[in-house]
Amino acid sequence: MTWVSTGPAWLFCPADRPERYEKAAARADVVILDLEDAVGAADKPGARESVVSTALDPSRTIVRINAHGTDDQAADLQALKQTEYTTVMLPKCESAEQVAALAPLNVVALIESPLGAMTVFDALAADNAIGAMWGAEDLVAAMGGNSSRLSNGQYRSVAQHVRSQTLLAAKARGVFALDSVFLDIPDLDGVRVEADDAVAVGFDGKVAIHPSHIPVIRQAYAPTAEEIDWATAVLDAVSHNRGVFTFRGQMVDAPVLAHARRIVARSSLS
Repeated sequence: MTWVSTGPAWLFCPADRPERYEKAAARADVVILDLEDAVGAADKPGARESVVSTALDPSRTIVRINAHGTDDQAADLQALKQTEYTTVMLPKCESAEQVAALAPLNVVALIESPLGAMTVFDALAADNAIGAMWGAEDLVAAMGGNSSRLSNGQYRSVAQHVRSQTLLAAKARGVFALDSVFLDIPDLDGVRVEADDAVAVGFDGKVAIHPSHIPVIRQAYAPTAEEIDWATAVLDAVSHNRGVFTFRGQMVDAPVLAHARRIVARSSLS
């Protein structure tokens, strides 16, 4: 299924806080209304009512429903039938069958369990899978651990492995990949470091839990004027050259051209 993101900076918004919906939509490229972890069990019915009664632009809104096989997911899906939303995020996704069961809804598979990490490539084979995201905290908790990061703030190796595996699976399946959230809200430098790395390795966007992270993510994804100039010029030079050629002292081949095209694409979203 086709679903085109309107930009790289995504923001979670608790679904039981409808007064925040419009503010989130005004700040972020895509809003994820969260019916799962951000909402306590007693507040989930009211959160569903808010999703139904407080409409946002469906092309810029995704609803994170509850996990497969739960009564809460069944209730979420009933509520969504009363809205115009067509895309959901499936937490703890572990199979293509779980994704396909949500058709005709588009599905972003959230990989955050050991089984999900082992089956992400297969899960993304479902026709209605359009993207993938990964999450470290539920993953580590499911393994019996208590910390996804080292004392210096970097992810532990198992989290880095699942991050890479999710990215590789998404790219192999031709769907978009989202980098996980940064939980230390005041540490904007830490957000920028992770966002810069997300850009460098090919994530199509990064998800935030606080509005203050949105401009940092956008800045990371926005090419510099020098990058845009180089990308535009090297692509223009293709028509004057055959095969591999040299441009401004650099050998230009297919991977370099792909990099240039990605810079131009990112510039159109910034």
